[in-house]
Amino acid sequence: MQFDHYTVTLLILRDDAPPLAGAAGDALQDDHMAHLADLHEAGHLLAAGPVSGGPDRALRGLSIWRGDPDHVGRLLEEHPDPAVTARRFREEVIPWMVPSGALHFTPTRFPRSMAEADA
Repeated sequence: MQFDHYTVTLLILRDDAPPLAGAAGDALQDDHMAHLADLHEAGHLLAAGPVSGGPDRALRGLSIWRGDPDHVGRLLEEHPDPAVTARRFREEVIPWMVPSGALHFTPTRFPRSMAEADA
């Protein structure tokens, strides 16, 4: 059987994450979303979104990338997520295989801010 290879990243709230609220938290979230939209528009990021659950959960988001973990790791170093740089989150990079043809990704437009996501 043939497999398609992707990379999954998990966005995890750090134990030592600085508290953010109000305008600072909103600005960081918008910067994070714009970052993901840029990577999607460049063709690297196939899908991304938040993970549902209570505010005490550690896992906050999941992304599926085109490319192997080494390539994705280099992308994340060259183009760091502002929320990771701010030490709010950390990322785990995981290789993922699925039977060939099981998934299809259609280019779409990622929201660049919470205002766009809520519109």
